[in-house]
Amino acid sequence: MTNLNRDITTATLFVAGLWGFITGQFIISTVLFASATVLSNITTKAELSKL
Repeated sequence: MTNLNRDITTATLFVAGLWGFITGQFIISTVLFASATVLSNITTKAELSKL
C-alpha cells in the first residue's frame, strides 16, 4: 500500500469514526478509530522492518 493510499484510508476511517461519534453510534466509532490506529501502526512497523 502506497503512502497516499494509506493516508487516504486512515483519514477516511478517522472521519467516519468522528461522524459515528457525533451521531451517537459509539460502538461503531470505536471500531473505526481502532482500525485507523491499527492500519497506521502496522504499515509503519512493516516499513521499518524492511530497513
